[in-house]
Amino acid sequence: MPNPAQVLGQPLTLPCGAVLANRIMKSATSEALGDRDHGAGPGLPVLYRTLAQGGAGLIVTGNVMVDHRQLGEPGNVVVVDETRLDALARWAVAGTSGAGQLWVQINHPGRQVPKMLFQDPVGPSAVPFAPAMQRFFATPRALAEAEIADIVRRFGEAARIAKKAGFTGVQIHGAHGYLVSQFLSPHTNRRTDPWGGAIQNRMRFLLEIYAAIRDAVGDAFPVGVKLNSADFQFKGFSEDDAVIVCRALEKEGVDLIEISGGSYESPAMTGRKAPEKVRAREAYFLDFARRVRREIACPLALTGGFRTAEGMARAVESGDVDLTGLARSLCVDPDMPKKILAGEPYESPVRPIRTGVKALDNAAMLEVAWYGLQLSRMARGKKPHPRENPWIGLAKVLGKNGFSAFRRKREK
Repeated sequence: MPNPAQVLGQPLTLPCGAVLANRIMKSATSEALGDRDHGAGPGLPVLYRTLAQGGAGLIVTGNVMVDHRQLGEPGNVVVVDETRLDALARWAVAGTSGAGQLWVQINHPGRQVPKMLFQDPVGPSAVPFAPAMQRFFATPRALAEAEIADIVRRFGEAARIAKKAGFTGVQIHGAHGYLVSQFLSPHTNRRTDPWGGAIQNRMRFLLEIYAAIRDAVGDAFPVGVKLNSADFQFKGFSEDDAVIVCRALEKEGVDLIEISGGSYESPAMTGRKAPEKVRAREAYFLDFARRVRREIACPLALTGGFRTAEGMARAVESGDVDLTGLARSLCVDPDMPKKILAGEPYESPVRPIRTGVKALDNAAMLEVAWYGLQLSRMARGKKPHPRENPWIGLAKVLGKNGFSAFRRKREK
């Protein structure tokens, strides 16, 4: 096999004609750096200039929401109109200051809205969380058809504004238990109308969002989708379902499918419950990627578990995937792509985040908070602290947010 720098340094041409400079992608991360009105806060250009100089061929932002009332966490950026276009433009300029593209990840949390933020979440069906999580998340209200159409419109409008602001692409978040993922999964989608039932109906929401975005941005603008290989829930979204969705997305002309897996209830994306042999080869969802590659030619990105230059290069050289996605690794070392492309024998400093309290250690949100703290350091012009004590991290997150950060936001 050629050395990792040669493999990962190859450009990639997307179906729309856009070219990515190399095969390393910064996958979406939870930044929570919006300002008090959920515009793009001043720390985002600082952070994304640092990430852009790190050398990744594609950078995907943390989720940008399409409704002020429906937030996944405090500090989400929300895009519903052009009121804060100037702040978005500053973010776009900073994030495209390197050789890579900058895509906005567009999202709606559905039922994954913390109770302290909003107590009237929505979803395809009124399906509660598992008992252990009902303390934090309310049972959603099933969406009416008119509301579904409005959300589809919001995705298209957010994409149009992102393009106008100077971002070079968008990604639909269809994974990790958020609203699109909820529609795809029979565990959370128990509708009996044309939006539920067979996978052909359950994927209608995603396909209509894609169509609305494509109408808004045109055929030459990159549009990707982040998709679960499975949601790892009883009677949930399966790999068979995911293959059907991937085929449909390719037929519609999607530019990139990023493969991940899991949700808040079953956080497979963290890799904590992955078999040792899977962790050893680094790519958590590689078996599914291989299966999809036999079905479609659309560019595939794989996120989850990559820690070394060699592991990333093996995945690309095999032909199973076209891009390797990094998230946590770039939170602690934003220059990782640059080092790999320079030929350094690289291994990520990422380590499990442990407090010693089982309930906390098993919660996906602990890692989200800790890695978000590292991003916050970079947004203030500081370097990450890879060995930061998780208890200190939790204390800082609570100190930063307090109860004021959980105030409800409603559209004006």
